[in-house]
Amino acid sequence: MRTRKSARAGQYLALLAYLVFLAFPFLWLISTAFKPARELGSLHPTWIPKDPTLANFRQAFDEQPLLEAALNSLTAAVGAAVIAVLIATPMAYVMARHRTRLARAATGWVVVSQAFPFVLVIIPLFLVLKNLRLINSVPGLIMVYVVWALPFALWMLVGYVRAVPTELEEAAAVDGAGRLRTLVSITAPLLAPGIVATALFAFISAWNEFFFALVLLKTPEKQTLPVVLTHFIGAEGVADLGPLAAAAFLATLPSLVVFAVIQKRITGGMLAGAVKS
Repeated sequence: MRTRKSARAGQYLALLAYLVFLAFPFLWLISTAFKPARELGSLHPTWIPKDPTLANFRQAFDEQPLLEAALNSLTAAVGAAVIAVLIATPMAYVMARHRTRLARAATGWVVVSQAFPFVLVIIPLFLVLKNLRLINSVPGLIMVYVVWALPFALWMLVGYVRAVPTELEEAAAVDGAGRLRTLVSITAPLLAPGIVATALFAFISAWNEFFFALVLLKTPEKQTLPVVLTHFIGAEGVADLGPLAAAAFLATLPSLVVFAVIQKRITGGMLAGAVKS
């Protein structure tokens, strides 16, 4: 009994240490965003700003087109999330329900593809987009984000589909429902938490992505928020710390808000609808 309590206490301590590790950069970012210039250069920094100010936020908006960049990021992230989910859901259903050699090979390829570095795929993607005349365009960037998010989205949704009892689909088939009707009316509602989680993954990965946007978008008015944040760093590598922290803080808010809004859908039981019925 004492050993079990000690093990549980150790788990809680490890969890607390992990939470502190995750929260420290964000809390320090918030503190830096509200500090005036004289406090940023202090030899004895403090957690709480002594004289909090919004000057860093005003300077950030004056120096860079943050709203325009945020709109580009939002368009790319939402577009990639919606398209990835629309493609991945029926594909995951087929891969989960028809466990053929081809389906197993496709699943293995999905897992292996996640190990590919960005540099390995950027040249082929660049050539394809060049032939389609989609270089330096948000629609082209959305295509790249869909391609990059689709393997992991498939891998996630296959697991959710396999957790749906086949008895529900068999009962729908007895009632005369076809495959498409079964997928839309029976399976898809039960997959709602999985679809939401997958869309959240695609959205956050696209919102925070930097490398593809840096390579594919050259016109300043089409650049996304992560790329614009680099403009606060000078040619000599000296960062304008206050405005950079303020802009970075604003850039993290959409991901946090989206997660806070839909977290109940993610943590809810996937088969709650089936139990209620």
